[in-house]
Amino acid sequence: MISFPRFCVAFTLGVAMLVATVTVGAQQYPARPVRVVVPFPPGGISDGLARVIAQHLGATLNQQFVVDNRPGAGTTLAAAQVAKSPADGYTLYFTDVTTHAINASLYSRLPYDSVQDFTQVAMVAQTPLILIVHPSLPVKSVQQLIALAKARPNEINYASSGNGTILHLSAETLKSMAGIQMVHIPYKGSAPAVAAVLGGEASISFSTTPAALPHVKAGKLRALAVTSVTRSPVVPDVPAMTEILKGYDIVLYSGMMGPPGIPADILGQLNGEIGKMLAQQKIRDIWTGYGATPVAMTPARFTEHLRADIAKLGKLVKAAGATVD
Repeated sequence: MISFPRFCVAFTLGVAMLVATVTVGAQQYPARPVRVVVPFPPGGISDGLARVIAQHLGATLNQQFVVDNRPGAGTTLAAAQVAKSPADGYTLYFTDVTTHAINASLYSRLPYDSVQDFTQVAMVAQTPLILIVHPSLPVKSVQQLIALAKARPNEINYASSGNGTILHLSAETLKSMAGIQMVHIPYKGSAPAVAAVLGGEASISFSTTPAALPHVKAGKLRALAVTSVTRSPVVPDVPAMTEILKGYDIVLYSGMMGPPGIPADILGQLNGEIGKMLAQQKIRDIWTGYGATPVAMTPARFTEHLRADIAKLGKLVKAAGATVD
């Protein structure tokens, strides 16, 4: 008569201890270093923003967040590796508009689904591109550029960071909306494209802000517009493209992802910490240095944004005839 209640008490205590152990384990994330895979070489916008976020998360969560640069194959190798990693929060992926929204249409076949095979953790930034021209080109506005291109079809060369990249699609959208013809010269990255304009190999280019801004400030290049719907605080005197071509809106955005199935508590923890970080003025100042604007989103909203951008940019990729296999 006495042993049964004792057994029940012991069993109940055992279950309680097990639940407590599991709960404590869940609260201890991260218990070991977290790898943040960046599918680009060091030195660019994605690498810079990722390192700031990694440092911040490391400080607030008392664990190392280690940036692992894995460039190659248009970011698809790194993305495929992350998609197959354990969904435990210890492998994260720093994405931008190219890695998922553009590549989903640019490649005829990918070893993963750009939405389903990833957990969208948090959006972190949006960055407009800058339309730059060589000072020798006799234009000081987008309107003048369009007029010149119409008068001289296929005589103006534009540089991009490669076939199907956001820089390429930005120029193709300008061509389509303005009804002009220009010749595409692809390079391997934004910096080489800017160098091509500086050297006179190409007349114009859409560029990332860090690559172009020093040359604009030095007077070596002329900035005609930014690609966001509003003007950039980094270059407030430069008009937004939509002021000339209504509806033009193409921005480079960055965010954090992970393998599919990251536990809800870890996902919420990461999203919350990143959101708190983006609200800090010192972080906003750092983002401004990259020409970026902090953008906080819930995982669900980020997923919706990604789906919409895949559809939107997929049309641009198709219109440009860009493919990579």
